[in-house]
Amino acid sequence: MRPILMKGHERPLTFLKYNRDGDLLFSCAKDHTPNVWFADNGERLGTYRGHNGAVWCCDVSRDSSRLITGSADQTAKLWDVQSGHQVFTFNFDSPTRSVEFSVGDRLAVITTDPFMEQTSAIHVKRIAADPADQTAESILTLKITPQGRMKINRAVWGPLNRTIISAGEDAIIRIWDSETGKLLQENQKEDGHTKTITSLVKSPDGSHFLTGSLDKSAKLWDTRTLTLIKTYRTESPVNAVAMSPLLNHVVLGGGQDAINVTTTDHRAGKFEAKFYDKILQEEIGGVKGHFGPINALAFNPDGKSFSSGGEDGYIRLHHFDHDYFNIKI
Repeated sequence: MRPILMKGHERPLTFLKYNRDGDLLFSCAKDHTPNVWFADNGERLGTYRGHNGAVWCCDVSRDSSRLITGSADQTAKLWDVQSGHQVFTFNFDSPTRSVEFSVGDRLAVITTDPFMEQTSAIHVKRIAADPADQTAESILTLKITPQGRMKINRAVWGPLNRTIISAGEDAIIRIWDSETGKLLQENQKEDGHTKTITSLVKSPDGSHFLTGSLDKSAKLWDTRTLTLIKTYRTESPVNAVAMSPLLNHVVLGGGQDAINVTTTDHRAGKFEAKFYDKILQEEIGGVKGHFGPINALAFNPDGKSFSSGGEDGYIRLHHFDHDYFNIKI
């Protein structure tokens, strides 16, 4: 596989997201400007200028008309995908860490970090069909206490938007009622991660989800019951996870902290995207190439390509060759 190298960011990548059709790839980085790329040839289509801090996360609506981004400048912004114009800005009192549209794109869940006196919080906003009707009010705000000083790194919608699943620095996965804000369940301590959960991704059908953690493992969970299904172990902290929509494969990306990278050469740094068999939990291969930890991974919805974003500021877009689809364990 020859990767396509996409250089559009001057700072480390933080997040990658394909649209539902799989023809566009959105990238976020610490350089304030999210980009959009053609997903087949890696050509850059445009940028979304307006943030004033690192952009941690983004999501795109089902029809690829709206983009939402969350940034360290204490805002989440809605954008018109086609024109690149800002449609609306949600202002908060602390940095925005994670954003996701609900099924149907009528709601968005936004998480904010602890900052000064603020505790970490989960906000639910209504997304108007017509930008002119958009308001900033929250339908629901969950102030997370007593773990308020702990960051929530990801919050996503559960099945039918009835729940919100959150995970973060305290390594516990929580499921909340999205109407009332009530805590419904937490994962069993003995099954769970032992260090910060860095990433969380849902399966295409929403029945299970995968979490990656600095404890050098990724875990697969049942969405409804929050029972642990599988655990994938690796040799370095996991910063990003992705699940193939086509085959029973999961991909883990990571590497040691950027602060320690210069102490070893890049081979020792383990900067590769590792593929595991989802069911057997065995490593089946790896894709090397980044000169720094992998911070973001995403699978194309057709399962025929994937991209990784690194601390080195590059996005590497890989179209699988035929051998990949015939891997026998």
